[in-house]
Amino acid sequence: MLSVERLEAGYGESVILRDVSIRVEPGQVVCLMGRNGVGKSTLVKSIMGLLKTKRGSVSFKGDDLARRAPGQRARRGIGYVPQGREIFAQLTVRENLRIGLEASRDRKRRQAKEIPAEALAKFPALKEMYERRGGDLSGGQQQQLAFARALAAEPELLLLDEPTEGIQPSIVQDIEDVIRSIRDEGRTSILLVEQSLEFVRSVGDRFYIMEKGAIVWEGVREELDDPMVMRYLTV
Repeated sequence: MLSVERLEAGYGESVILRDVSIRVEPGQVVCLMGRNGVGKSTLVKSIMGLLKTKRGSVSFKGDDLARRAPGQRARRGIGYVPQGREIFAQLTVRENLRIGLEASRDRKRRQAKEIPAEALAKFPALKEMYERRGGDLSGGQQQQLAFARALAAEPELLLLDEPTEGIQPSIVQDIEDVIRSIRDEGRTSILLVEQSLEFVRSVGDRFYIMEKGAIVWEGVREELDDPMVMRYLTV
């Protein structure tokens, strides 16, 4: 589904990612972990095309994305929930969801502004907030809106950057349940950037750990033991 090979990227002359390679197979939830500032969000932005890469390749379903702009990548089937949510504060919940439709591969759905029922079913509380402005929602509600907005385009790959950061436990549980349901349905792969070890162990199939802009470990849940956590993830 997603193949990143020997990627190098950064900001200006500063190199953040060094020789990074990861894979996401169809239907998998792949978790990207590491301490703050090691390059996790930089990698996600590079995959989405928001940050130009210096070397290496990003392929989606065998298609090299090097020359594709972020909008083109979205319409190829990549959804993105950024760190900090980045919802449109002055727009209503309904309008935010309709903006998510702009990334849909279904032209008729884009033109009709028809929000898929499945996207709303994942976060049913949003239906009661349709006419509220995004900026009036709580942080957890905004996170649900950002997630549903990405799902509105029915992506085949979903990039989630710190979806549980700074939100209340009840909504963290809702997000965990949604990720599990997406995994069980098997139609959408997920690359999840997350700090909570308990959370990733509950939803992940495969794990990568970053340090100083490089992948230093990869494996499955059973291999993510206490010595590995102490070495790379504790502060």
